[in-house]
Amino acid sequence: MSATATDCPECDGSVEQQGCESVCAHCGLVVGEDAIDPGPEWRSFEDGDTNRARTGAPLTRSRHDRGLSTEIGRSTRLKGRKRRQISRLRREHNRAQISSKRERNQVYAFTEIRRIVSALGLSEAIRDRACVLFESAQNESLLQGRTLEGFAVAAVYATCRTDGVARTVDELCAVARADRAELRAAYDALNRDLGLPTGPIDPREYVPRFATTLDLSTEVRRRAEELVDEASERGLVSGRNPAGVAAACLYTAARELDAALTQAEAADVADVTPATLRGTYTELQD
Repeated sequence: MSATATDCPECDGSVEQQGCESVCAHCGLVVGEDAIDPGPEWRSFEDGDTNRARTGAPLTRSRHDRGLSTEIGRSTRLKGRKRRQISRLRREHNRAQISSKRERNQVYAFTEIRRIVSALGLSEAIRDRACVLFESAQNESLLQGRTLEGFAVAAVYATCRTDGVARTVDELCAVARADRAELRAAYDALNRDLGLPTGPIDPREYVPRFATTLDLSTEVRRRAEELVDEASERGLVSGRNPAGVAAACLYTAARELDAALTQAEAADVADVTPATLRGTYTELQD
């Protein structure tokens, strides 16, 4: 028992600490009780040996139920009738998790979004925002007459555009289950009806990634970034494919620094034609 410097709010007597309680020594008033324990709750039904924290996975917007649903696990200790009964319960439980066509579409689209984001190495923040954007499109009834695959990849593309993450349409279509026409139709609907805050992509965003893919030196990358700034000041970026401008600046920088890089290699990494690359390269030389 140890005394504290605080006074009792009732009689101005001294308050003493007794375990988790603060008690007035004169009138017996309990001033404070139930101290907060900041530690974890030591209880787990699933993995009590290695992970004793009771809390589960955090909420996520990348699942139709925010990750709150439960699952019936599997066990090798169940045999015979009991095992068949649990299997039937698991099947019915999985069916009950999706109660409408709307939720079924969300499950499919969110799964596609997670797959695309994983294939492109994008962040979880982009994944969650893309799922929220798809849900907004669904609330505005924009999915009618368009494919779920197209809206899934369009949501990822639109999120990358709004976050300033450089990803081309061809890169997205290469890993998605939708073609360019489906992506464009869905993206136009999102941009038109939801008013996405998208602007032109800065070609500078493509330079580091293209330079790494082409195995170019740091000096070439820095010179290419300077050329991009110069092209922007001269108005050579407006109306052009930003990936093509970045590739042309890398090719120009490689030529200036005697680095091994052909027009075909630079055009291939940006998924543009060599003629497109030569047009920007020629104007940079003027």
